[in-house]
Order: sequence, then C-alpha cells, then structure tokens
Amino acid sequence: MTTPDVSCAALLRRRAERTPRRRALTFQGTTWTFAELDRRVAAVAGELERRGVRRGDRVAYLGFNHPAFLLAMHACARLGAIFVPLNFRLTRPELEFIIGDAGVSTLISGEEHRDVVPFDLAAESLLQVRGGGVDAADAAQAPEPDDTAIIMYTSGTTGRPKGAMLTHSGLWWANYNHGHAFDVRPEDVTLTVMPIFHIGGLNVLTMITLQRGGEVVLHRSFDPGGTLADWAQYGVTTMMAVPAQYQAIVDHPDFAAADTRTVRTLICGGAPCPVPLLERYQAQGMEVHQGYGLTECSPSVCFLPPELAREKIGASGLPLMFVDVKLVDAVGAEVTEPHAKGEICVRGPTVMKGYWNRPQATAETIVDGWLHTGDVAYRDEDGVIYIADRVKDMIISGGENVYPAEVESVLAGHPAIVEVAVIGVPDERWGETPLAVAVLREGAALQIADLREFAGASLARYKLPTRLELVDVLPRTASGKVVKHELRAGRLPPAEARAR
Repeated sequence: MTTPDVSCAALLRRRAERTPRRRALTFQGTTWTFAELDRRVAAVAGELERRGVRRGDRVAYLGFNHPAFLLAMHACARLGAIFVPLNFRLTRPELEFIIGDAGVSTLISGEEHRDVVPFDLAAESLLQVRGGGVDAADAAQAPEPDDTAIIMYTSGTTGRPKGAMLTHSGLWWANYNHGHAFDVRPEDVTLTVMPIFHIGGLNVLTMITLQRGGEVVLHRSFDPGGTLADWAQYGVTTMMAVPAQYQAIVDHPDFAAADTRTVRTLICGGAPCPVPLLERYQAQGMEVHQGYGLTECSPSVCFLPPELAREKIGASGLPLMFVDVKLVDAVGAEVTEPHAKGEICVRGPTVMKGYWNRPQATAETIVDGWLHTGDVAYRDEDGVIYIADRVKDMIISGGENVYPAEVESVLAGHPAIVEVAVIGVPDERWGETPLAVAVLREGAALQIADLREFAGASLARYKLPTRLELVDVLPRTASGKVVKHELRAGRLPPAEARAR
C-alpha cells in the first residue's frame, strides 16, 4: 500500500471532489464553494508556474487576512514549493532579513504593504487570476510527506526570528490530533479573526474546518464588534483567539446581548488565559477551552478536554493523542512529581524538521528527538498540565522562583485592571522583584498598595509586585504575546498617569 498524499493541495482537492457545492470560504460577504476555491487554487498554481516557481522554491505572502493567502499556500503545495507567510506588522528592515534568510524568489503582496516590500517581484492581487490557467498539480511531482510545506518565522521576542520548517505530514498530524481533541464537524462554521500568518490562526481551526468540509468565515483583521455580529449572521460554531481578543469581546457593549446560541467551542491559546476572563464567558453559558502550543509544533501540544473545563480552570490540558510530553529540570532530568515545575519537552510527528539555515539553533532546540520549548509547566495529580511561564521570564527573588503568569492571573482579577504583565526588575536587597505593568479600565485608579493588598490574599509575599506602572496598551506580537523584553528594556507605552 502506498503512503497517501497528505499535502495541503491534495487534501483540498479531495474535499472539493467530495463536497463541491458546500460553502468553503466567506470573506467580506462573498462566499466560495469548495469547487470554486479549488479552481482558483489551480489557476494561481498555473500562474506561479508560468512565473518560474518550481519545487523547493520559496514563495512569500505579505498582507492582511485575505483569501489570496489561502490560494497562494495551496498553490505552492501543488507545485512542491515552500510557502513563507510574512508578518504584515514588521518593518522593512525586518522583512528584508526574513526574505533574505528564507531565500524568497517570489513575493506576493497586497496593495497596503507596497511601501514596505523590500524588492519588486510579483505583487499583483492573486484574485485577478481567473480560470484557464494550467493545473500545475498535474504537471508537478506531488510533495513527499516530510517535505517542508511552510517556513513560519517565530515572533522573535528575544532576538532575530527563526524560520520553523513545518512539513506537510506535520500539519496533517496536527489536524488529526485536533480532531481527537475537540469536535470539528462538517456543518461547522469557524470564524478566523487571528492573523493567518500565525500558526494558531492558520492551523488550529481554519485548516481542519476546510478539510472536514466546514465553512471558514475569514476576517481581514480582528474587530470585537464584528466578531459578535458574525456569530449571529453566520451561525458561527467555533473560533480561536488569544486572551487579549477574548477580553476585548467581553468588554464590548454588545457582548451581554449577543446571540451566542450557535457558538459551541471557543479555543484560547497564545498565552495563559486569566481565570476571571474564563469565568466571564462561563457566566454567559460559553466555555473557553484552553490549549497550549507553539509554532515549532504545528502548533498544538496540549488541549483541555471539555469535561474538565470547569474543574481545571486555567489548565492547558493533556498532551494530544499523538504527542509525547515530558518535563525536565535545569540539568535535563525528568520531573515526574505532581506540582514540580520543569521545562516542557515535546516529541512527535508534528514537531518541525528544524530551523531554516540554523543547524546550531536546531541542535540546541531538538535534543535526542525532544524539542525543548523554553516553557515552564507542572502537572497536577491527574496529569493535567498547567503552564507556569517562560524559562527566560522567570523571576528569582531572594532565592525564590516567581513565575509571572501565576502573578498575572491573580492581578487580572482586580476590578480596575483590563490586562496586566509582570516582569522582574533589579532590587538591591532581593536581586529581583516583580513589577506589574497594567492597563486600567476607563476612569479607574489604582495604587501599588491597593494592588498588593488585593493580591496578598492569594499569593505569597515574595510574589507580590513591588512596583506598578500604568500604560495605555501593552506591546504585543502579532500572535498576541506580550513583548516582555520591551517592558524590561523600559520601553513602556505612554499613559496619562503613572503609579507612584
């Protein structure tokens, strides 16, 4: 028996053959069926082939969420080319680095980003490519399962971004895992509001929904009011977002009266979700299911089963069906005791091949087949995993380890706080102490003494913040993660008033 073709191109083509008339993709009020989506992919593949794109070539896409992204990605798969999604929020020098590092030969860009395009290549809208093009899938050799499908660059919060090489089989295994972790049905409608150049926006719900024959409603960018409106208009059943987006939704004036009857599964990832935020959705009759993953794992590693959502509030869950997870201490020994913290290491078919052009970084990250994530976690008595923090974000105060995510979860429950980040700052007596950087609700005021009194009921004294800074907005990556190295460097966004 031959190995089945699990490339992105083959999966879409087979879906189109089986359910050609089903709604596949909706964008700004226009809907394509699976047959229409497949025809457009074929036309784009033919156009790229005429422009000289061949197997192994790197094709980049720069633009907001748009059907053209999905057309380009699937067209590259039909040619055996490698797709390189670019973060549209990057500056020209940052884009120049990634494009040069990946050896991009063809760049597809939207009009909005022409001013930051580093060089002049094919930049016309793919939506202008109509039928009649060569179906390149018939001319090109199908990709092998372990061929690189996507080079997805990490957010680079601590230095130069690195390109994670994600394979066709790895993406397929990730979605197979998702199918075991949460229920994705052919009649589902998923709302994609995260940027799809990010692995969470692309491969948690968007791709598996298409593969299962459901409909993807794609938003150009995130808008909390538009999200609430489309829940009702399209009968949305599933959505993936990060905590900051879920917070913006509950803070919207239309949230209390929103029609949420069809919404079944809300998945939260990208950062730990504060318990008070989870409880806000539960009060509206909705469950936010926590997950944990990273780009290098395509992305999911853990998922919290729905039956444990209320019992294990704040947990990231259990390892997915075909993923192995272990925790290790600073010298690499496995940590097995409940509540003992260790770095998460992952093994399985979803793990990347390595970093593009970075053999040393690959060797440092993947050791004996285990990918070292840099994230700290612990297991409870039932084996459920809770993310504690990043290894590099850990604060050591007076010899005690302080994990900012734990402190942030408590501080987020203060009624004056919209969102908060905790970092370590130098202290002559203790070495480091926690600093809280908070965004307050409109009209609210907060002093450090009040915050310490509030948090002192839940946290040991050494974990309490010794300073408070107020800002209008926290600096974030496109995937929703707070850029803590900017906070540590003192590059705080302005605020009308700062705490004393």
